Amino acid sequence: MANLLHITASTRGGASISTQLGKAIIARLEEAHPGSTITTIDLEQQPLAHPDGAFTKAIFIPEENRTAEEKKVLEASDQAVAKLIAADVIVFSLPFINFGIPSTLKAWLDTVNRAGITFAYTAEGPRGLLAGKKVYIALSSGGIYSEGPMQSYDHAVPYLKSFLSFIGLTDIAVFRAEGTSMPGIQELALEKAIAGIAV
Repeated sequence: MANLLHITASTRGGASISTQLGKAIIARLEEAHPGSTITTIDLEQQPLAHPDGAFTKAIFIPEENRTAEEKKVLEASDQAVAKLIAADVIVFSLPFINFGIPSTLKAWLDTVNRAGITFAYTAEGPRGLLAGKKVYIALSSGGIYSEGPMQSYDHAVPYLKSFLSFIGLTDIAVFRAEGTSMPGIQELALEKAIAGIAV
């Protein structure tokens, strides 16, 4: 049994290839861990606001000293962090957008990056506080970016790995549905990606 957290960041609803790939990963995880609970966060339907000045001010105030208004500002962040901490396994489903990640996912990441909660500053430097969780990344892209001449344009997977490692999530597996806009490849892109899933 495990607590599975599925975070989707596509604007295409049920037609989203990345979401379908993520659901296939979740299905494999359910087979491996019968009785697991699944929490899904659809960032298209439930977007988090990009951090603003009020957010930035509130996170630097000790919890016991925050006003009711400052607590309200951090409410969505606190809820997102609680779901992340409670998860044993996290699955991110996202499309490759302009060589990077969707802005909705960036806002979510900025919201859960909380000093003293998901990472800590130490004499040796920052230390992630979320170790021990498994992460799967389900990524779809119209072209092929995992290898070949366009590989240097992939700023999604390197960024995600760096960010997640910073908060202690270092056990990361990546599954890609690539070439979804390329004739002769797109027809089997999702099927090939699903076939390669190992959990």
